[in-house]
Amino acid sequence: MVVARTRQAMDALVAQIAAREVHRQYLAIAHKCWAGPAQKHVDAAIGRDPGNRLRMAVVDLTHQSGKTASTTLDVLAQGERCCLVRCTLHTGRTHQIRVHLAHIGHPLIGDPVYGGAAAGGMVRQALHAWRLAFAHPITGVDMDFQTDWPQDMAAALLPLGLSYNLGLGMQVA
Repeated sequence: MVVARTRQAMDALVAQIAAREVHRQYLAIAHKCWAGPAQKHVDAAIGRDPGNRLRMAVVDLTHQSGKTASTTLDVLAQGERCCLVRCTLHTGRTHQIRVHLAHIGHPLIGDPVYGGAAAGGMVRQALHAWRLAFAHPITGVDMDFQTDWPQDMAAALLPLGLSYNLGLGMQVA
């Protein structure tokens, strides 16, 4: 989350977001063993699920309302029943990561709305906002923020058969 202290900073940040110059990455633990290439690009429009107005879904824009959405998914580690995925957002749609992962058959652990069940002791969605990068709205200096792996997600990796070095001095499992 970014909060602007002035109107000038807010306008500059909004312009960067609209120009897709703000880089957001998440870490997710998803169901099922990853298949296919280690990196997948999901370009699938998202709109309201016509069968359940409380959910979002991948939609066909020729027949339903929605907005284009793009996510790059990189598998970082995998076990027999799940995988650790880095999700890079290129757009910012409601529930985008949850919808895109479920759409390709890898719902988030702990996300019953999109087909994920509890596992590894997770009592919430196994999704973590890991990295945020953008140019400072006033000075233009590149800003890059990364945050530690949450303890509950770290604790879930070992029972799920996953191990990964997150590169922030954090070896998980």
